[in-house]
Amino acid sequence: MADEPLRILIALQYYVPHRTGLTLHVQRVAEGLAQRGHQVTVLSARYHPGLPRDEQVINGVRVIRLWAPIRVSRGMIMPAYPYAAFRLMQLHDVVSIHTPMFETALFGVFSRWLRKGLVITHHGDLILPKGLHNRFIEWFTFQLYKLGARAAHRILAYSKDYARHSYYIAPFCEKTSVVYPPIDLPEPKPARVELIRREWLENAGPAARLIGYAGRFVEEKRPDVLIRSLPVIHQQFPGSRIVFAGEYDIKYESFFERNSALIDEHREHLIFLGLLKDPQDIADFYAACDVLALPSDTECFALVQVEAMRCGTPVVATDIPGARVVVQSTGMGEIAPPGNPERMGQAISRVLEHPEDYIKSRQAIDAAFNLEETISRYEKHLRLAAEQARSG
Repeated sequence: MADEPLRILIALQYYVPHRTGLTLHVQRVAEGLAQRGHQVTVLSARYHPGLPRDEQVINGVRVIRLWAPIRVSRGMIMPAYPYAAFRLMQLHDVVSIHTPMFETALFGVFSRWLRKGLVITHHGDLILPKGLHNRFIEWFTFQLYKLGARAAHRILAYSKDYARHSYYIAPFCEKTSVVYPPIDLPEPKPARVELIRREWLENAGPAARLIGYAGRFVEEKRPDVLIRSLPVIHQQFPGSRIVFAGEYDIKYESFFERNSALIDEHREHLIFLGLLKDPQDIADFYAACDVLALPSDTECFALVQVEAMRCGTPVVATDIPGARVVVQSTGMGEIAPPGNPERMGQAISRVLEHPEDYIKSRQAIDAAFNLEETISRYEKHLRLAAEQARSG
């Protein structure tokens, strides 16, 4: 079996065209494995009625989406899931699931029953907004995760730093390995970058700079902290603007609404692009910004950091498990305490004052975070899990 193609079932709730760091991660791994000759099937939710009812093949990956009539916070309940998962597992050698997700325990039971390999990639502990209902969802999802984790042959974490501090991973550290996320983004187009910089800085003044934010406008990402840091940044770089790339009309949260007064107060210095779907647009966005800010309270890793660095843009990240790893390992940025607008503003200002001290080459970033190496590590762990399951 050492050189034979694997039959790999990948399970998660959202798959393309949905765009988050998690879905991009899974898409790149799935397509990379398919390019190496493995048979890859993705089982996901039909989270939007506009998505096709029938199976699709996307870049060599077979995609099966199930009807999802019930939503619970970010998750979805799919009535046909147990049957579909059981049938598909019978046809595959190994399952790769991406947590947190409600169905984790289901795959734990089925993998033992059917003697199939099970590999869990953990994308971050579930952290929801305040409220008794959300606390129950967090607790219940964690109990399901533990059932699946006990059955898993291998758990994959983004970094040792996050694994040590994750309440999901810590009880299972003996079966945990680190695999960096897959990073793949085209090079920016200089002419386009210069054009959008002029557009975003129009009438801002000669000292103004552009601070990028890439991600959803949700409480755990703390974009409000970044907005509150503007007065500090404006002391040295008056007129500077924050450019938000990502969704802000989030159905399961009202965080954008709750911060409407703050947004209105700083409206002239805020630019909202919405979700960028074209990889070239994303690369040009990063390159047009003078610094990328990651003000999160919780973050497993954040692919956007490495993507920005590959485009020549340094990063200011919060000093929390997982998020700080990229800046610490590359030296291409600064670290600031979480939840502190003044310290965030000071860190951003230091980078803006001496950007040349933080810039690293694209080659240096690619050497540390290599797409092909990530695919190879996934391939190794999936094959080992399949072999261990087959041998009992």
